[in-house]
Amino acid sequence: MRELVRTNDIVLVSAVGALLDGADIDHLVLDQNMSVIEGSLGILPRRILVHDDDVRAARRLLTDAGLSHELRPDE
Repeated sequence: MRELVRTNDIVLVSAVGALLDGADIDHLVLDQNMSVIEGSLGILPRRILVHDDDVRAARRLLTDAGLSHELRPDE
């Protein structure tokens, strides 16, 4: 799996998740439950990962949605 987006913005996490779901691209949100530990301050960013085979399609989807500035650098 490869990291697609890293953000503290929970609305963005939800929007990216909805886009990926709509395109039938499996993804995983890591560190989502860390807010319990950090006291809901939003300090720790959430990471959205997709399978290696879906990285290109996911990046294109987010770029087409105007979210290319949120993408992690492509390795």
